[in-house]
Amino acid sequence: MKYSSIIVVVVFVLYAIGLVMVFNTTSASSLDKWRSPTYQALIKQLVFGIVGVGIAFFFYRSGYQNVVNKSPYLLMISTFLLILVFIPKIGLQLHGAKRWIRLLGFSFQPSEIAKFVLPIYFIHRIVTLTKEMDVKTYLKILSYLALPLALILLEPDNGTTLIIAMTLVVLFILCRVRWIYWALPLFFLVLLGGLVAYQMPHVHDRIRIYLNPELDLQGKGHQPYQAKIAAGSGRLWGKGLGESLQKLNYLPEARSDYIAAIYAEEFGFIGVSFLLLLYMLFAYAGFQIAMQAKDPIEFYLASLITFMVSFQAFLNLGVVSTLLPSKGTTLPFFSMGGTSLTCNLIAVFLLIRIEASCQKKLS
Repeated sequence: MKYSSIIVVVVFVLYAIGLVMVFNTTSASSLDKWRSPTYQALIKQLVFGIVGVGIAFFFYRSGYQNVVNKSPYLLMISTFLLILVFIPKIGLQLHGAKRWIRLLGFSFQPSEIAKFVLPIYFIHRIVTLTKEMDVKTYLKILSYLALPLALILLEPDNGTTLIIAMTLVVLFILCRVRWIYWALPLFFLVLLGGLVAYQMPHVHDRIRIYLNPELDLQGKGHQPYQAKIAAGSGRLWGKGLGESLQKLNYLPEARSDYIAAIYAEEFGFIGVSFLLLLYMLFAYAGFQIAMQAKDPIEFYLASLITFMVSFQAFLNLGVVSTLLPSKGTTLPFFSMGGTSLTCNLIAVFLLIRIEASCQKKLS
């Protein structure tokens, strides 16, 4: 069995369960809003999936080499879209964050696109270098990535910033960038950031609320506290499909960032273990494809895609279980969200194309 077959099965199962949970979580709130059709969110997510597969197939046909080679243009487009987020009547502000663009009745999240484009651009620059990277070249590459990263941080979208930063660190290690170029500056940056943050009263409050959400149940502690109630009340087997109480407007963002909490409430520890198993299978198959790679682009790109999807799943489930502070990240292939789903599907199709290329070279 090909590893790409495992990935296809895993993604399909995650998406299918996600569809059920999206309908499950949104149908309850739709009862309170008679103008909102019960099946609206389900239909939207189905359309997102169909359109996402179509766009992903286009990238599959184009080939991963073409995507990497065109990454400088993709970086410029992503940066331009990130700027548009801050322009009134184009950028859409929700919950105090400017992360979306609304055009012709459609909205999408540019940071989800940039999340993949920035590391792919780094791969392009690394592979096209004809000599060992020196500090000047390294700083030049980072300067191109600094503006889009700063824009994402200003939205603010701390979760996506963290994912990009961690992915770049992984690429630094895989590409054997000298540790003195990145590890030492990163250490001092984290140390300085920690010292500055320690002097800020609101940082103390956020840490205190993260450790004890019940101290601010009407504010920042509400979501993690309700998520903990949802996950804990599921016990071993869960309450059963459709039996969640937290989805009845107790837990905000139940269809996106915190959808796994409702899943845990209805399917319990066994259900969550199955979900973890699916993401572990994805990670295993993805890294196996990377190990089959015959050239640097294949290896770096397959490793990047696998790590990014797996790390995002880790962050989301960590937040839902209150092991991590809230980051605003969706659960790949599972949560409601068109931009995230489409970008992840493109990544999966590129991963499949990489294995097909490896098999072709072996035959």
